[in-house]
Amino acid sequence: MSRASLEKRPEEVQAMFDDVAARYDVMNDVLSLGQTRRWRKIVVDAVGAKRGQRVLDLAAGTGTSSEPYADAGIGVVACDFSQGMLKVGKRRRPDIDFVAGDATNLPFADNSFDASTISYGLRNVTDPKQALAEMLRVTKPGGTLVIAEFSHPAFAPFRTVYTEYLMRALPPVAKKLSSNPTAYVYLAESIRAWPNQDRLAAWIEEAGWESCRYRNLSGGIVAVHRATKPLA
Repeated sequence: MSRASLEKRPEEVQAMFDDVAARYDVMNDVLSLGQTRRWRKIVVDAVGAKRGQRVLDLAAGTGTSSEPYADAGIGVVACDFSQGMLKVGKRRRPDIDFVAGDATNLPFADNSFDASTISYGLRNVTDPKQALAEMLRVTKPGGTLVIAEFSHPAFAPFRTVYTEYLMRALPPVAKKLSSNPTAYVYLAESIRAWPNQDRLAAWIEEAGWESCRYRNLSGGIVAVHRATKPLA
């Protein structure tokens, strides 16, 4: 896997996620110190979907982010480009609709979903701006976009500590727990290379979404951006 940047090779990223699929959720829980569950609930609350509505959960991986919607009786499509991730998800949750798809060319009709969401996957897309435009296309007018992504801690001293954790503590932990520790070095680098909260908000509005706001979680380790598709 090449070093992370905003210029990614789709085949390399896909192969990486296929390789780590079996233990991906366990690794996420360990490396986030158990925060992923709290962050996931905040995302679901921000989406605010109701029974009878349909949600696109993009870069859904094994479907852990899709489960709260399915459990609440909300129609959810878990879309990901990693066949390995989808295979694990289908085996665990056969009741969820898993669909293979490219975030930059979604296999869905215009105005298909009441809300579109992506958690910790936008930075791994080859063209994040195109993915934002595609999510706009498949979301109904007045519908919601929610993005959870690793970001930049707002407090400078903490930002320094966090960066040191990513590059020094994460690889040794990954070496013990993951089948592909190199993948987690890439993931750490991709977090460092990702734009900050305000820049991502600008990208979202440039794609055609409106009223973008964000909320920092855990001091800015993660940011949740929410926006709306214009009615006309």
